[in-house]
Amino acid sequence: MPRTKPAEEIDHRFSSPEAKARSWADARDQLARAEIYWLSTIRPEGPGRPHVTPLIAIWLDNALYFCTGPEERKAKNLAANPNCILTTGRNTIDDGLDVVVESTAKQVSDEALLHRLADAYVEKYGSEWTFAVREGTFHQDVEGGGPALVFEVAPTTAFAFGKGEPFSQTRYRF
Repeated sequence: MPRTKPAEEIDHRFSSPEAKARSWADARDQLARAEIYWLSTIRPEGPGRPHVTPLIAIWLDNALYFCTGPEERKAKNLAANPNCILTTGRNTIDDGLDVVVESTAKQVSDEALLHRLADAYVEKYGSEWTFAVREGTFHQDVEGGGPALVFEVAPTTAFAFGKGEPFSQTRYRF
């Protein structure tokens, strides 16, 4: 499990002169509050061909968690190369905090953790995101619904980009 309080470093090259490092608590709160995240993975069939897709996720126990069908592009990419990036923030230039998390995705099969995550999905996103836990995966009891693999993305490195005055770029080392 990563340290819960990483080293926080302001990068003055990309920050306003008066900017200070954004606290990990601010970045962590943004990760917990966000509704949409963008996952970047690498396709296995070509040299460095990226794939980016939006998804929903849960921040729990110092990591982000998301689910996907085993036949979806992101699951196939992660099976071949678990290195990934998850980002979230606002698409405004002068307001908000964008956060980038670099990590290695690990598939989760622990049923106790999956039950906690299933509860967290309903709490955050509503009852239309209700998952049953069976055989180490999520299952959504809807027509055509099959198993969904759950992945953990615990930050190894993260960045926060404060927008507005002052602009800031903070790096977090775990």
